[in-house]
Amino acid sequence: MKAFSYSILTFFFIAILFLGCTNHQSKDQSYLFQPRKMFAIPEREPGQTDVIELKCEPIDNVRIAIIGLGMRGSGAVRRLSYIEGATITVLCDVVPKNVEHSQNILREMEKSEAVVYTGPDDWKEVCKHKDVDLVYVCTHWDLHTPIAVLAMENGKHVAVEVPAALTVEECWQLVNTAEKTQRHCMMLENCNYDFFEMATLNMAQHGLFGEIVHVEGAYIHDLRWLNFDDTTGYWDMWRLKHNERFDGNLYPTHGLGPIAHILNIHRGDKMDWLVSVSSNQFGMSEYAREHFGKDSDYSIRDYKKGDMNTTIIKTHRGKTMMIQHDVTSPRPYSRIHMVSGTKGFAQKWPRMGIALEPNGHYWMPDDEMKELLEEYKHPIVAEVGERAKEVGGHGGMDFIMDYRLIYCLRNGLPLDQDVYDAAEWSSLVELTRISVANSGMPVQIPDFTRGSWEKLKKVTYHSL
Repeated sequence: MKAFSYSILTFFFIAILFLGCTNHQSKDQSYLFQPRKMFAIPEREPGQTDVIELKCEPIDNVRIAIIGLGMRGSGAVRRLSYIEGATITVLCDVVPKNVEHSQNILREMEKSEAVVYTGPDDWKEVCKHKDVDLVYVCTHWDLHTPIAVLAMENGKHVAVEVPAALTVEECWQLVNTAEKTQRHCMMLENCNYDFFEMATLNMAQHGLFGEIVHVEGAYIHDLRWLNFDDTTGYWDMWRLKHNERFDGNLYPTHGLGPIAHILNIHRGDKMDWLVSVSSNQFGMSEYAREHFGKDSDYSIRDYKKGDMNTTIIKTHRGKTMMIQHDVTSPRPYSRIHMVSGTKGFAQKWPRMGIALEPNGHYWMPDDEMKELLEEYKHPIVAEVGERAKEVGGHGGMDFIMDYRLIYCLRNGLPLDQDVYDAAEWSSLVELTRISVANSGMPVQIPDFTRGSWEKLKKVTYHSL
C-alpha cells in the first residue's frame, strides 16, 4: 500500500513537472517566434501630416534635373525627351563622357542643351537649382536617399531609382522629409508598368481571381559578367561591393512592387512581418576563379551575399508574399510575378499562364489567354502602350512609368507610387539582412504610414 502511495505521489510530481516544463517551453516558444520589433516608429513632428493621395499644384512644363547618367540615366534622357510637358534643364554626372553623351541625345532630339555639372558634390547644387521642378536620381544606390532628401528640402519633387533607400533609417528620412515638405517622392519602380503586370492588376481589381491569397515576385538575373566588368559595367564597381558586404535581398523592389499594388499595400492592407533565409555564397567565387584565376583578388574576397535569398511576408489581412533575389546563378531571367486567389491564378515566369475556375487545374489555352489579356488591358496601357513599345525602355514599361510621372505632375494628381511605397519596398534591404543574420528570425516591418494605411481601400492610378 505504501509503495502504491509512493507511486501515485511520484506520478503526480512528474506530471506537475512535465506540465510546468511544457507551459514554460510554450511561453518561451511563443516569445521566440513572435516577430521582433527591431525599429521604433518615430512620432511625427507638430504640424507634420501624411502624404496619402498627395496632390500638388499642377506644373504645365516640368523642368527636370537628371543626376547620374550611366545606363539608367541616359535612357531616361531619351525617353523623357519624347514626353510633352517635360524639359530636361540640368544634367549631372561625375563622368564627363556620360554628360556629353546625354547632351548629344538632347541635340539629336532637337531639344535645348542642358546646364551641366560634373563635380563629385555638384548634386548638392543641382538640388538647389532654380530652374528645376523634378530631380530624377539615377546614381549608385548610396546616394539615392541623400539626394532625394536634399531635393525635397529645396522644394523639388523627386523620382529616385530603385532601391530608394538602403536602411530603415533612410526610409524614415524619405518619409519624414516628404511629409514635412509636402513634396512628391516616387521610386522609379518600372516593373509596375509592364504589360502583363498591369493586366493582372486590372484583373485583380475586377475580382477575376477572387480573394487574393498569395503572391510571388523575384529578381532573378545573372549579373556576374556585369558585376565584374571594371570598364563598361557599374561605375567604380559599386554593385560588386554591395554583394561583397551584405547578405539578404539587396534589390527587392522589381518583384515586390507589382504584387504589393495587387494586394493594396497601405491602401487597406499592410506588410506586418517577414522571414528571410539565404543560401551560402558559391557562384561569385566560382565565377571569379574561372575568369580571373584562383589566386586573383576577386577570387579570394569574402562575398557576404548568398546566391539565393528567399523572403516570406505576412500581411495584416492574412495574405502571404514570397520574394526571391539571385543575381549569381546561370539561369533564365525571372521576376515570377505570380498571383493566386480563391477563383484563379496568373503567372508570368517561367511560363506565362492563367488558370481560372472552374478549370483551375489546367492552363488556359493560349488563344483564350490572349483574348483575356486584351479584355483586361489596363486603361493606361490602352492609352500609351503602343507608343511605349516604339520609344522602348525594357520593352516599353520605362516609358509608361515616365509618362505617368509627368502626366500626374502636370495635372496635379497623386502619383501612382508614393513615398510609402518607396519606404516599404526598400526597407526589405535591411530587414531581410537582419532576419538572415539571425537564422530566419521573424522581423516586424514598420508601418511607415503611422496608421494611415486604412485611409484608402485600393490602389488607384489617377486620370482626369
